Amino acid sequence: MPRSKNKVASRARRKKILDMAKGNFGRRKNVYTVAKNTVEKGLSHAYDGRKLKKREFRGLWIQRINAAARLSGLSYSVFMNKLKKANIDLDRKALAEIAYTDPAAFAAIVDKVK
Repeated sequence: MPRSKNKVASRARRKKILDMAKGNFGRRKNVYTVAKNTVEKGLSHAYDGRKLKKREFRGLWIQRINAAARLSGLSYSVFMNKLKKANIDLDRKALAEIAYTDPAAFAAIVDKVK
């Protein structure tokens, strides 16, 4: 009895990789072994990028809060410390949004914690 190879599944596996490699240059888009390496590396970079994105946004929020706090005469660390002592539970994302879009409201928060 001949060996069954399941060509349908093999082709589907290769097609999935080649579809993911679409848009690459040269053999990276149409030679399976080369495309597989490119796709694997791209997926690992995408995974790392999702972690880096969180890190970079937190840094951006801190910069925005610091800039707005310094306009009111406080440094970032002093402002955050006073915020915690005043039991104002706003996270950095919300504070940065307020500082960026509504400076008057942020100034009111600073006056409350001073």
